[in-house]
Amino acid sequence: MSVKQLAVVSGKGGTGKTSLAACFAALGPGLLIADCDVDAANLHLIASPMILKKQDFYGGAKAEIDPELCQRLGICREVCRFDAVIFEAAAQPVRYRIDPIACDGCGSCVEFCVSRAIKMIQPKAGEWYRSETRFGPMVHARLGIGDENSGKLVSMVRKASLKLADEKGLKMVLIDGPPGIGCPVIASLTGVDYALAVTEPTMSGIHDLKRISELCRHFFIPVGVVINKFDLNPLISEEIKKFAETNHYDFIGRIPYDPDFTRAMVQGKSLMEFNSSPVSNTISEMWEYIKNLIK
Repeated sequence: MSVKQLAVVSGKGGTGKTSLAACFAALGPGLLIADCDVDAANLHLIASPMILKKQDFYGGAKAEIDPELCQRLGICREVCRFDAVIFEAAAQPVRYRIDPIACDGCGSCVEFCVSRAIKMIQPKAGEWYRSETRFGPMVHARLGIGDENSGKLVSMVRKASLKLADEKGLKMVLIDGPPGIGCPVIASLTGVDYALAVTEPTMSGIHDLKRISELCRHFFIPVGVVINKFDLNPLISEEIKKFAETNHYDFIGRIPYDPDFTRAMVQGKSLMEFNSSPVSNTISEMWEYIKNLIK
């Protein structure tokens, strides 16, 4: 069975992407949730997942100095372009050590160390989880503080999501993507069937919408546009709508500002579970429209 993949993305943070993804999850059924915003995951705050499986994630390698072998020549410090080698003159005895956050894992210090006191290690960089929620199964992850290779972790989440969806006979993977256009966003978008770009009626909102839509076009991914809190600036909202139509993107619709989004979030709920307001009905109609587009 072919599993459809819908990615909810945004060119910038704070547009309401995760809140909208939670509404779609609540409208299911027959889908699996994949939270690919591993750097700052927050969909779990609404989904309240019960973790069934946890697995460690190992990212890029880092340098480590063996103080027993180190001759304290300082060559490693000279060749490091990331200022990751720290000389601790106050230590007894004096020593060199590697700052793991600053280390980029290039391995130059290993190559130039004449005493062979430096080796590359692969520390734990995060965790990924397979969970169950009231919306259905969920695959999500958390990257460690200061760790990198979030794109690799996102790819692992995507792979595990597709495998689990296929095993359970689900029809769709709903991806809550990270904001921006960087490596983790590319990892979230590659190979999806449809991308829903959530924006807001601000100058930065329309600027970053153009960037994320261009990225989707580069990968030949169909794009739909949703304006959240459109009534805060109707003029820019109209400009966004014209931009979508001019570039042949699907204009999915507008969502008005509604403080119930925040009230629902405080209670750990999606808006669909919180009330049956006109905004809820608007989102339901959007969801049906998007499902038909993907089909």
